[in-house]
Amino acid sequence: MHDTVWFEIQGIPSVSVASSAFGQAAETQRKALGMEGARYVLVPHPIQDATDDEMRVKAREAYDQIMAALSDE
Repeated sequence: MHDTVWFEIQGIPSVSVASSAFGQAAETQRKALGMEGARYVLVPHPIQDATDDEMRVKAREAYDQIMAALSDE
C-alpha cells in the first residue's frame, strides 16, 4: 500500500494487489496513510504456495478489477 500511495501522490494511477487474507490490513493501512482513496484489488488466498500456472490464473481473473481500479470505474 505504501508504494500505491507514493505513486498516487506523484500523480501516477496505481493499485495494490493483495491476497484476500490481507483485505482488512489494506483497508487499515490506506486509512493510516491518509489515502482512503488508494485502490486495491484482492485475489483469492493463499498465494504463497501457488504454482506459476495458478498465479497466472489469479492474475487473469483479477485483470478486469485491476484495470477498472486504475481507470476509476
